[in-house]
Amino acid sequence: MKRILITATVAVATLAGAASAMTSDANQAILERYAPNIQTENLTSVQISQLLQIVNSGDSAGEKRAQIRHFVN
Repeated sequence: MKRILITATVAVATLAGAASAMTSDANQAILERYAPNIQTENLTSVQISQLLQIVNSGDSAGEKRAQIRHFVN
């Protein structure tokens, strides 16, 4: 029983790490549409979440670019 729990815990931890890396790459690609030189590795998860909220807002592409540039600088 312990072996199954340990194996399951290791598997979940491994998958969570891979999903996190994939999400980071996906977020980088999405944000680069509006800010081509953005460096997401220097941002916190909260900051990335806020930037993605800007991307998903109903504003025009130009407004999104301006807001993201203002946020990052």
